[in-house]
Amino acid sequence: MERDELVRLLSTEGLALLDSLPPYSSKADVVKTVADLRKQGHDPGLVAAVLSQSRLRSKARAKFGEFADRMLFTEPGLEQATRLRVAALHAGRFARAGLRHVADLGCGIGGDALAMAAVDLEVTAAEADEVTAAVAAFNLTPFPRVHVLHALAEDVSLGGIDAAWLDPARRTTSGGTTTRLADAGDYSPALDFAFGLAERMPVGVKLGPGTDRDVVPDGAEAQWVSVDGDVVELVVWTGALARAGIGRAALVIRGDAAHELVAPSDAEDAPAGPLGDFLYEPDGAVIRARLIGDLARSMGAWMLSEGIAYLTGDREVDTPFARGFRVIERLPADERSLRRALQERGVGTLEIKKRGVDVDPAELRTRLKLKGDGSATIVLTREEGRHVAILVERL
Repeated sequence: MERDELVRLLSTEGLALLDSLPPYSSKADVVKTVADLRKQGHDPGLVAAVLSQSRLRSKARAKFGEFADRMLFTEPGLEQATRLRVAALHAGRFARAGLRHVADLGCGIGGDALAMAAVDLEVTAAEADEVTAAVAAFNLTPFPRVHVLHALAEDVSLGGIDAAWLDPARRTTSGGTTTRLADAGDYSPALDFAFGLAERMPVGVKLGPGTDRDVVPDGAEAQWVSVDGDVVELVVWTGALARAGIGRAALVIRGDAAHELVAPSDAEDAPAGPLGDFLYEPDGAVIRARLIGDLARSMGAWMLSEGIAYLTGDREVDTPFARGFRVIERLPADERSLRRALQERGVGTLEIKKRGVDVDPAELRTRLKLKGDGSATIVLTREEGRHVAILVERL
């Protein structure tokens, strides 16, 4: 969003027009809305600005629920923003640690600061980008104990502040295109600054879930978070925000329920063994946290093959930390025989899951020339090092 676009939005006419729009839907409806607004005499620039915000509000409901309908967004700010239910867990950790005044350094559109304010924390929120800082100030207006600054994280005075939260910018926008930064050294603020603050105060740093684990400082708690099966972030907690004896954590959120698997450090993998009656696919947060071995032992299961994140066992276990499948039968692993086996079973719709094999499921599905009214799920992987195709059904 450009500065001029934001100025139009923040006018009395702009905000009233935005709030009067019907929910964003199809492009055809948008074309009609544009025509109607232009016919009413609204400025073309304002029409474009409010429709862009209407689209972002619709997209933001997945993260912010009904709160999205009274917020403003930038495209990159929304992409990086923490889901509100996850931000609430972050805020709760600060509150439980007795840290009453938090600096949100690189606050983006203000999602985490909003959650902190909701549990009555005082927040000094800083954002380097002028437009994004103004958007954050708008979103945080209902909270008198939140102060939004247009400033670099490095320039914020931390006197009287108890702890810091940082969500370094991991994307850059140029010419309307947003690109994810591959090198953690290019984040803003830099990780050296973020973790340097840990020598002065408790700090929480939100990173992408695929961030190189080598950046996690010694003695910190690394917590990977998944929401409804999607791994959304890695948070590094230090000082009073890090829990004693916990170095690795997998927080799994499904619906309204949250479950956590924790350990002092990476877990040793369980031994590998032959395929049992059930197959389990650990949640991505468990895999990222390298707690598969601990999960296997808690389930009475074992690895299907060394270094591959599938577990197997002879009893059905209901766990939030893995998706379970009942093993129906082994199918031939070579493509020609697999095609014949699926044709014999009348499989026309096929879900293909795979780990440890070099195959593109979409291309394989085309080559299998599926026909029939049946549907099935197969798992392509390794069993004690050997390629296997396993016909399964979800528990």
